[in-house]
Amino acid sequence: MLGGAAAGTWLVDGSDAGPGAGFARARSLWHEIPVDTLFPRTIEGGGAGPGGADRHWIRVGAAPDDDCTGAFDPALAAVLAPAGCARLLRATYVDETSSSVTTVGMLFTEADERAMRALRERFDRDGLHRRTDLMPRPYAVRGTAAARFGDAQRASWTVRLLTDVPVVVYAVSGFADGRTVSGPQAADEAVVEGQTAAPAQAGLGHDARGIADRVERGLRRTAAEEAEQDR
Repeated sequence: MLGGAAAGTWLVDGSDAGPGAGFARARSLWHEIPVDTLFPRTIEGGGAGPGGADRHWIRVGAAPDDDCTGAFDPALAAVLAPAGCARLLRATYVDETSSSVTTVGMLFTEADERAMRALRERFDRDGLHRRTDLMPRPYAVRGTAAARFGDAQRASWTVRLLTDVPVVVYAVSGFADGRTVSGPQAADEAVVEGQTAAPAQAGLGHDARGIADRVERGLRRTAAEEAEQDR
C-alpha cells in the first residue's frame, strides 16, 4: 500500500486552518518547499538527550521521490491504509558521534480531517504506537554511517497522527554499527528515567523523539506561514 520517499523540493500548508480548503491545500503543496526546509541538513537538539543532554544530528541522505509501495511492514501499512498515501518523504540522520542513526518520515495522506482524527483516536485507544509489529521501516544510505540501517536494526520509534494537516510524522532509530536489536522499545517508553533496555540506555528513544519533534515543529511552522501568506 505504502512506500517511497522524497527529494527535490516540497512543501506543506494548512496548519490550524480548520475544515475545508486549508486542510485540503496542505496535501497538494508538499512539492513547493525545499528539502532543506522540511529536513534540515543539521538539527540541534538542545536538552533532547538523556538527562537533558544536548544532541546534534546530521542528515546523511533523503530518499528518492517515489510512491508508497513497500515503505512499511504489512501490519503498519494495513493500519495506515484508511488514510491513503499522497506522498511519503523520508530522510536519515546520524548523531555527531556517528553511533546512532534515525530515519524520519512524513506521510502526506489522502484523508480528510475526520478520518485523520479517527485514525489518531484508534492509535491512542489501542496503543498502536507501542506495538513492535507497527514500527516504521528505516531508510539506509549507502556510503554513510547509516548504510547498515535495516529492519533488524530498528531499536526505538515514534508515530504521530497529526490532525491539523493531513500528515503522519514518524521516526525510527538504531545503532550505526549494524547490530541487531532483539527488544525494540517505543520512544515514549525508552525516554522514561530508569529504563534499562538497550534502546533506552543508548538514548535511541531520545533520538527518535527528538528528531520527530523538531521535524514536526518545522512542518507546522511552515504550514502556518504559508496559510498566513494566503490570507
